[in-house]
Amino acid sequence: MFEPLTEPFMQRAIVEMTLLALAGGALGCWVVLYELSYAAESLAHSLFPGLVIAAIAGIPLLLGATPAVVLAALAIAVASRLPGVGRDVGVAVVVTTMFGLGVLLALSPDSPPGVEALLFGDILGPSDGDIAAAAALVLLVAVALPLLHGRLLATGFDRDAARALGLSPAFADAALLVLLAAATVVAVQGLGNLLVVAVFVGPAATARNLTDRIGPMIAVAAAVAVLAGLAGLYLSYYAGTAGGASVALAIVALYLLSLPLGLRGTDGGRLSPAGGYDH
Repeated sequence: MFEPLTEPFMQRAIVEMTLLALAGGALGCWVVLYELSYAAESLAHSLFPGLVIAAIAGIPLLLGATPAVVLAALAIAVASRLPGVGRDVGVAVVVTTMFGLGVLLALSPDSPPGVEALLFGDILGPSDGDIAAAAALVLLVAVALPLLHGRLLATGFDRDAARALGLSPAFADAALLVLLAAATVVAVQGLGNLLVVAVFVGPAATARNLTDRIGPMIAVAAAVAVLAGLAGLYLSYYAGTAGGASVALAIVALYLLSLPLGLRGTDGGRLSPAGGYDH
């Protein structure tokens, strides 16, 4: 049980994964309740060309991922406003275009070896910068979510009532998406372009099956994310499997284990944005 903890690379991986789990679990509750799971996946995939360009140029991945997120968000906003084009269609077009562009760049002769790590991450080899970015993300989430809690709660419960209270649903939506984009940019370096969405959706979906109160849901989601992160790293250490994929597998396993408990609920949906929240 304690052997992996004696390995320096595992110690760093556990620190990185724990930080990402805390931020992803807490933020993921609002992602799930606001039905932004598809948006989370879309943002992650849209980062790919920026990550590849950063790898080719030899610059930090954050510098490539950030403008890619901004470009994708602007493109989705424009596409969604075109006549006859719905929001889902606009998102799908932008995501497939960005991801396809990333694949083309990754297959170019200038692409460095090991570019596949951008797809699946390298949670077992975080740099000092990666850990610092993850710590900054936890701090950002810890400060922003309590400040936004009332707005997010009111908007999720009843958007019309939130307007009557002088709150702006658009502001709550935008703030949540900005936090999600920032978290995705940071987490994608460890968990990869294809797997990063797991930490924002899986733990929160699991917690939703276990509690019907928003406060406990956030706490349970963070705990589930940390537990899945540790389980995935241990699996990777002893089975020799990929770190990011092992963490994603552990998250899915915990979600499946929570399903029977969730099915016992009388209302089935619980905690839906259109339904209501229990303070």
